[in-house]
Amino acid sequence: MADRSQKALSDFVSEAQETVDALAKGLMRLEEAGAESDPELLNSVFRAAHSLKGLASMFGVERLARLAHALEDALDDLRMGRRPLDVVVLDLLLEAPEIFSRIISDESTGAPHANHDQAARLTERLRAAEHAVAVRGDDPLDTVALGPEVRRLLTEYEEHRLGSALRKGLALYRVRVAFELTAFDEQLAALSARLKDLGEVVSTLPSADMQDPSTIAFELLLATSAPRASVVLEAGPHAGVDVVAALAAGAPGAVAPHPAAQKRAPLPRPAEEVMAPREEPASGAALALSPTPEPLVELDTGTLRSASQAVRVDIRKLDRLMNVVGELVLVKSSLQSISERFKGDGIDAGLAAELRQASRSLDRKLGELQGGILEVRMVPLDQVFDKLTRMVRKLAREVGKEIELEVSGGEVELDKLIVEDLSDPLMHLVRNAIDHAIETPEVRERMGKPRAGRITLSAVQRGHHVRLSVTDDGNGIDEDRIREVAVSRGLATAESVKGLTRREVMNLIFVPGFSTARQVTSLSGRGVGMDVVKNNIAALSGIIDLHTERGVGTSFEVTLPVTLAIIRVLVVKASGRTYAVPLNSVLEILEVRDADIRSVSTREAITLRGSTLPITRLSRFFAAEELAPPDPLFVVVTGLAQERLGLAVDELLGQQDIVVKPLGSLLAGVRGIAGATDLGRRTTVLVLDVGAIIEDVVAGDPLPEAVGQ
Repeated sequence: MADRSQKALSDFVSEAQETVDALAKGLMRLEEAGAESDPELLNSVFRAAHSLKGLASMFGVERLARLAHALEDALDDLRMGRRPLDVVVLDLLLEAPEIFSRIISDESTGAPHANHDQAARLTERLRAAEHAVAVRGDDPLDTVALGPEVRRLLTEYEEHRLGSALRKGLALYRVRVAFELTAFDEQLAALSARLKDLGEVVSTLPSADMQDPSTIAFELLLATSAPRASVVLEAGPHAGVDVVAALAAGAPGAVAPHPAAQKRAPLPRPAEEVMAPREEPASGAALALSPTPEPLVELDTGTLRSASQAVRVDIRKLDRLMNVVGELVLVKSSLQSISERFKGDGIDAGLAAELRQASRSLDRKLGELQGGILEVRMVPLDQVFDKLTRMVRKLAREVGKEIELEVSGGEVELDKLIVEDLSDPLMHLVRNAIDHAIETPEVRERMGKPRAGRITLSAVQRGHHVRLSVTDDGNGIDEDRIREVAVSRGLATAESVKGLTRREVMNLIFVPGFSTARQVTSLSGRGVGMDVVKNNIAALSGIIDLHTERGVGTSFEVTLPVTLAIIRVLVVKASGRTYAVPLNSVLEILEVRDADIRSVSTREAITLRGSTLPITRLSRFFAAEELAPPDPLFVVVTGLAQERLGLAVDELLGQQDIVVKPLGSLLAGVRGIAGATDLGRRTTVLVLDVGAIIEDVVAGDPLPEAVGQ
């Protein structure tokens, strides 16, 4: 009976999703490689489906196991040459990862019967595809001098690969080599790697014929278009190289492929036999050439230690550790405060110095611990980018458009929780680019553009932030069309839109209910999407910006913090209230007199190095009771992406490392607040969401009177 404990479920979900991700990535690489794909790549995809089937069966998820089994059989048909890899087959295969992910998600949330019909239908379609197999033909291996002692050792898959090589007119070589027992595994791996640069190492067979008991001999079958001299060079001076079959064009003394090689390969034996272990080597193998043997060395009995250095950790465990670190940070702050009091009160100077030294040591160790936990939480953006690649391929076919997706920066890492919440916003941006921005191939040709539209998805790290961009080379956003839709949907009056700047007009697309689509499609047009994108990005303490040019294209830029877990903050006070400003958003701190503050339109601003810097008083932003402000004020200059904003505060209380705690449901929607933290001595303060404050003050709500209409 399957183990359904919570830990077993967590382990299953994690391992199964990792396998599905690897499977999906392999399938996309198959499409890029085309019909002449690397057989090792096809084998790796086959093994991923096989592993998923076994994992699902062990955990008792039968619908997942059945679908994985059907996928495994379809992949086996491909790798065994029973049917070619074409667009129809690949479309069918690429449906599987998405359904796998849905089933895994259902299991994790306790909804075992959701998505059952989708899985069953795809299983039936994969089973139906098994009937489209190749026609049986003569075996080209019957015409080459391999010998029965070698044929007996070949698996069905190896026979298929050899036959495929002969049909392509490749040369077939038998490379005979012997190694010392003490290091044969490393030397054999190195030889195989060198030969793979020339072609495909179809089989590596042990040889029973050895000249010296301290050596072990092998025969490698290599299919390649390279000449024999190149094979001899790569194999090394002590190897024997025999030509089994020459290139189709012919070579002196070689055996040419049989005409039957031009026909289809025969149907192989069942897949279970393909995976079966080989029989014991038969005697009579060709004599191996061996280097001069060295003195016999006692064999290493090996080790039971795993080669892998990775462990799988539940993110919730890391969250608990992070909270513990946050409590230790408070303890460290208390120790520092006590050491300062000792110093000021004139207590034993030696004891005070010792306490300060211990406090500094604790500070360093906490920094290392904090950095280590953060590093463990980081995951590459490839996790999201790979899924988007599959989605683009599918949606482009649905809407009848040709689209090329360029991806860069997938190695950039973010906190796992941020990456998970980033998936939906990026998906909305890409869907909008496909549906709204990219023109049809015919329209693009008339405009002098390539038939295939281009969407570029990129990420780059800038200090403690990551900037992502989704760019297309479509038709751009029509400013006049936005004004027209805003009025027609009652989001603004004709008078109010006339006075809007270009930036304010573009920000209208983030207003709930806004859509420029002239008709509702399966992708968009319902006015749901861009406002969700903005809200989700804001919830991650990020900011989104838009750049567009009519007829050229559109680019959405998203700037996010690397992590929201442990951060360093600047503690400030405004009108008697204490706030924490994330230090990774602080550019500089100014001391400004009241006379230097001027009004620009409806906002306050100061001049900073010849440029106008808008400022906001935190007490006014949060509608708190304002006390008499000091003169001069402190202005904390914050920045996110290309935006700048000064936060006017009364006092600066210092810097501190904190763990951000989420707010309760009643305060979760408050703009400008990312969470709360404990500064010690039972002092709880609010942590500012600098991105949201900048958006509200600098970008501004484009039509405050229209929101909620």
